Amino acid sequence: MGDFFGTFKRQIDANAKRVVEACICEIPDYQAIAAEAYESMLEFAITVRRRTAELAAADEPLLESDLTYIETIGEQRGVQGVSAASQRNALAVHAASTFREMSEAAGPNDLRDTMHMLDWLSRQGTVAQQAHTRGHLKGQQRRLSLVTRVRLLATMLLQDDPMSGDLARSLAMPMADHYLVTVIRVAEPRPLMSNGTREQVARMLLDQHRVPLGWCDPEEFAALVPCRSPAPEDAAAAEVHGLTLGRDFAAAVGRPCSLGTARGRVRALAEAAVLARKVSRVAPVERVPRRTYALADVFAELGASHTPQVDRWLREVARRLSDGPDLVMTLDDYYRNDMNRLRTATSLHIHPRTLDYRLRRVRELTGIDPGTTRGVRVLSTAVARILAGAWNGADG
Repeated sequence: MGDFFGTFKRQIDANAKRVVEACICEIPDYQAIAAEAYESMLEFAITVRRRTAELAAADEPLLESDLTYIETIGEQRGVQGVSAASQRNALAVHAASTFREMSEAAGPNDLRDTMHMLDWLSRQGTVAQQAHTRGHLKGQQRRLSLVTRVRLLATMLLQDDPMSGDLARSLAMPMADHYLVTVIRVAEPRPLMSNGTREQVARMLLDQHRVPLGWCDPEEFAALVPCRSPAPEDAAAAEVHGLTLGRDFAAAVGRPCSLGTARGRVRALAEAAVLARKVSRVAPVERVPRRTYALADVFAELGASHTPQVDRWLREVARRLSDGPDLVMTLDDYYRNDMNRLRTATSLHIHPRTLDYRLRRVRELTGIDPGTTRGVRVLSTAVARILAGAWNGADG
């Protein structure tokens, strides 16, 4: 028989110092608090390793006192300003170091004890990490505003972070299985809104809608609207909620916005977030959002925006439309009303013959009949690109 546990214990002090120095070197948040928290970090590393060796050798679980201690240390880190990402990175460094230390302590006759400790870690390691995370969330609650913590939840959900559920529970915010990721782009970000104003906007929307949300940057706001299931009726209800939230946002900031959405399942929202962001960049810019926009609504515009030759060609079409009277808004209403002349004329408050003149003028300027299949495909895409603010000087 070897002396695996004895060797592991004798190396604890040196290994604890090594892992603390690794955290300080690799994680900026830990470097920032090193001066005030070094002794605490070292004590934690030593205590955790000592208890791991003792309990694994006896095949006993972590005691409530052990978990309370780990939770207390997590809370200290939260209060000290360690971010959620840094906290996870630190736990990962500790875990990787523990496995390396086991390898260094193991001799040729220690396979049985090594496997025994690995089995213990597989059962108790997750429990310890959960305790540390609970404490960290408590510490953040003492240090961060509600709006900041909700924004952090939105960010974690959009990054498919497995710890998002813990934060949601600490906020008493129920998690849904599916979300409509709603990205709102502010078309006129200048002059920049102050941090205080942006905080007020987020707080107002949080009070009104109680969903994960927050600013991504000065030009972009994201919200996750719960969607009970992918069923059409649930998706439609989420879209109504998303539109209401978008309108409330636009009213609060008082600036034109574009609204992009994409549905996704929890733990698979990162892809939906990327798509919603792309949709928001080609969706029409509106002072009062008239609808939500998804991939099916702007797939042609997305394709054009990523194909320079097509985009240049559409820009030339847009330039020609700018030579006519109100042609862009006329075409926008025409296609929104499914090319119905009477409804379009009524919406524009003009006589149907005036509408006919404008549509004829479009045909003369572009060589494309608005009422044909080609007209719908080309002109509706050009109009959508104009309304999204794609080109300066081509806004019709």
